[in-house]
Amino acid sequence: MRAILVCFVLLLSGCAQANGADNQRPALELTGRVVDAAEILTPQFEDQLTTRLAELEAETKVQLVVAATPDLKGHDISDYSFELANAWGIGSKERNDGLMVLVAPKERKVRIEVGLGLEASVKDEEAAKIVEEAIIPAFQNGDFEKGISRGVDRLIIEVSPAQLKEAA
Repeated sequence: MRAILVCFVLLLSGCAQANGADNQRPALELTGRVVDAAEILTPQFEDQLTTRLAELEAETKVQLVVAATPDLKGHDISDYSFELANAWGIGSKERNDGLMVLVAPKERKVRIEVGLGLEASVKDEEAAKIVEEAIIPAFQNGDFEKGISRGVDRLIIEVSPAQLKEAA
């Protein structure tokens, strides 16, 4: 009987831990289409970018979020961005078509997270090319806004044909 009781207590503690993990809050709070927790963007740029991202979503139904985190908290940027995008539920659940640009200025990292539903439009190689060619050169010159703007421009070009696929 004691062994059954011990197993029951262990089972309950395991469920409580699993439930606690599900209730963990994401590292950043989703406050809009632009989340600048690292404070690298001007309010004017945030407003302009928010308008562009809203227009993209209205035209293509693709949801793109730009986030800047003050710290990756020791995590790899690919893990951090994947978990953050999933926690936020970016994009349509049915189409899995969310996009996120994550900037970690302290660690000097940037990543584009692409939902599986958009991988035909934005392949991993293309996302890496956008980071290398459009974003990083501006970041190296200390211009986060220019890098983000160029990266978003390139992503908009890549996903714009997505609206044609839906009509087909």
